Amino acid sequence: MTRIAFIGAGSTIFMKNIVGDVLHFPALEGATFALMDINEQRLEESALVARKLIAASGRDAQVETTTDQRRALAGADFVVTAFQIGGYEPSTVIDFDIPKQYGLRQTIGDTLGVGGIMRGLRTVPHLWRVAADMAELCPDATMLQYVNPMAINTWALAERYPHVKQVGLCHSVQNTVEELAHDLDLPKDEIRYRVAGVNHVAFFLDLTHKGRSLYPALHEGYRNGSLPKAPLLMPRCANKVRYEVMEHLGYFCTESSEHLAEYVPWFIKDGRDDLIDSFSVPLDEYPKRCVEQMADWSDQAKAYRTTKEIEFVKSHEFAAEIMNAMVTNQPYTIYGNLPNRGQAPQLPIGAAVEVPCMVDHNGIQPSVVDDITPQLVALMRTQINVQELVVRALVDEEIEHVYHAAMMDPHTAAELDLRQIRNLVTDLLAAHGDMLPEFARLKKAA
Repeated sequence: MTRIAFIGAGSTIFMKNIVGDVLHFPALEGATFALMDINEQRLEESALVARKLIAASGRDAQVETTTDQRRALAGADFVVTAFQIGGYEPSTVIDFDIPKQYGLRQTIGDTLGVGGIMRGLRTVPHLWRVAADMAELCPDATMLQYVNPMAINTWALAERYPHVKQVGLCHSVQNTVEELAHDLDLPKDEIRYRVAGVNHVAFFLDLTHKGRSLYPALHEGYRNGSLPKAPLLMPRCANKVRYEVMEHLGYFCTESSEHLAEYVPWFIKDGRDDLIDSFSVPLDEYPKRCVEQMADWSDQAKAYRTTKEIEFVKSHEFAAEIMNAMVTNQPYTIYGNLPNRGQAPQLPIGAAVEVPCMVDHNGIQPSVVDDITPQLVALMRTQINVQELVVRALVDEEIEHVYHAAMMDPHTAAELDLRQIRNLVTDLLAAHGDMLPEFARLKKAA
């Protein structure tokens, strides 16, 4: 029977999606969900949801709970990671509040920029601990890695634990297809596409419907003002940034406009609130979401406790599809983040790249994409520069590379000079204290 360890199971809504997805596949009948979290209350709430999902599905499955990571991992076939080191408070608050003191504004702050750098420093050491435990307790298991910053995490895991099977997973490709279908009034299942790049800065190299490219319609709609339509997935986050980038670079990005705005130097600028307004850039969006989600959770938890059954609807996450394909040997195509071993030959070897991957008994096998256009390669390299320096900082325990990463970040460098960046990073390191690996800890100034 399949054993699925869920590290960070207190992320109840995400856990619910994955457990519900697994229950849709007969080949995964009898699975054991080993839920692990350090927050016992959230863990108990997640277990309650999982058991009610199982009851509603009529499937045979078991739920175990533990606060002991090693106990959850022992004998696992698949390991799902979905945790956030440092949480909203204090870490996310620090990541946003200190940069604002320097005039550096962010939207999400979990992938690139100073927020993404700090999150990487907090997150990778624990992913390494998970990988170390996997190598000992479940060496044949596959890690399905959902934690941001995705590219930094995937790259760093491969550097320290190259023999641990892992893939970085995201839903940005699926979400974008849904949004484009909404904008163009097309059934999403009829859209054909091919994507490649780095996570959150990958692009639709091909985008067609019944053999015709959809790019002319996207360009025409943007130019005449009919596109983008009111957002489908994030109602207050208009999708203008991605359309503007497409207009100039020729291709549509896989990640949302609120994300993309802070990966590039073009949209968030001091003294240019006209850009913020024109492109509807949602500053401080991630903290707002955190506050809203925490406020909503008590009502959701109460509802889960009182309902007899929880409806399970299949999500578009890849995790359960991967499990089913590996167990049944029925091939399935995903978009996965893996170290570049030649599948994206225009990008640096070793960097975490996102390309189509076939999954079957043999595991996750990336396809080769060798036709990324030069302007997109150039943009992706600006992201990889930052990712590589964070990975080198962690692997080599070299604190200077943390500063270098921030200096190379496109948005940070467009706003601050070198001395400002150094002072900002010093303040961030000091504020995070022992949430960071020992080499990166600084004492707070008196």
